[in-house]
Amino acid sequence: MAISARLIEKLRVLADAAKYDASCASSGSASRNSIGGKGVGSSEGMGICHAYAPDGRCISLLKVLLTNYCMFDCAYCINRSSSNVKRASFTPREVADLTVEFYKRNYIEGLFLSSGIIRSPDHTMEQIVEVARILRDEYDFRGYIHLKTIPEADPKLLEEAGRHADRLSINIELPSRRSLEALAPEKSRDGIEGAMASVKTQIDGAKSEARSARKLRHRTPPKLFAPGGQSTQMVVGADQETDAQVIDTAAGLYGKHQLRRVYYSAYSPIPDAKAGLPVQAPPLIREHRLYQADWLTRFYGFDPKEITATLKGGMLDLDLDPKTIWAMQNRGFFPLDINTADREALLRVPGLGEKGVAKILAARSQGVLRYADLARLAASVRKIKPFVITPDWRPGGLLDAASLEARFRRKAEQSDLFAAAA
Repeated sequence: MAISARLIEKLRVLADAAKYDASCASSGSASRNSIGGKGVGSSEGMGICHAYAPDGRCISLLKVLLTNYCMFDCAYCINRSSSNVKRASFTPREVADLTVEFYKRNYIEGLFLSSGIIRSPDHTMEQIVEVARILRDEYDFRGYIHLKTIPEADPKLLEEAGRHADRLSINIELPSRRSLEALAPEKSRDGIEGAMASVKTQIDGAKSEARSARKLRHRTPPKLFAPGGQSTQMVVGADQETDAQVIDTAAGLYGKHQLRRVYYSAYSPIPDAKAGLPVQAPPLIREHRLYQADWLTRFYGFDPKEITATLKGGMLDLDLDPKTIWAMQNRGFFPLDINTADREALLRVPGLGEKGVAKILAARSQGVLRYADLARLAASVRKIKPFVITPDWRPGGLLDAASLEARFRRKAEQSDLFAAAA
């Protein structure tokens, strides 16, 4: 199928409008295409983003809005009703056809679909579901589908969306009720969390049915509901809420609704912004530090309160990662013997991530580790050495307060923005 110039123009508008949604973050892969070669496929093009599966695979997705018209007037949103932006709309059939056509050309492996709100939440959600229905039922599309759902829509529509999609997202929008009331008064925190709770119930019910089917050895187990779970997104920097508030809100959402991921999106100043909104974007490193704090609480065994207790004025340190800040404020926890400390303790050592700890545990089962062994097992011996002991190494005065902080702050000036949260 040849893609018409009219569809290409719509794609330009609606793919660009979707870039503010962090739930489908781009990777930093190199641009490649099949022009002049023997293969097929491309890693570039309008609306194509890269997301990562739980097993680490990079998945290329068509990331697009069904429409950027919107009846809501959220102050922080470029597509709000009062915004003077170019508008466009796809029909459900057009999105489904583009998805299949791009899939056949090996451009993508799936679809990430969101939308502005037109006519009503129910009408918009019906259109989003219709895209997924066409793909699954008419085209027998087996690729990945991630749908951004509308919490104000009828719960039956969210239920139908979950039967077609691999993952659902419901945006929490902002860290607090106060901010939501001020900047997005047409949206309700209770309504948003109510929709999340409904989706969680559906996911849990489907998993329970699947477990029962396996126990009874049914040949055809029931289909999972949104097997990839649900996620959400918070805009950071559009209000005066602190990082402590953001972290607390995320922790509450993980606990209550078992979200797979909370995404953070740094507020981007928009044309014709309403009075009271920041004129400058928050530093991108703030967003990065929030992701690091999120990672520590999800995978490194930190309680959110351990992170927020280290903050000055409720804000994460922009120069140093939150694990290093915690370590410097809890020096009595260190130094750790690299040969005897358990996994949970080692994960608290600055400079040691999950892979490094796994290598240490595997290596020490074969014999005693010495300082020289750390160089081949860990990415940054310089960062680790003040916090660990080996038979031939003790940190001594390196744990001195003033010298240690100065040591790491000098290093932080040269650190990679996208480095792991170690």
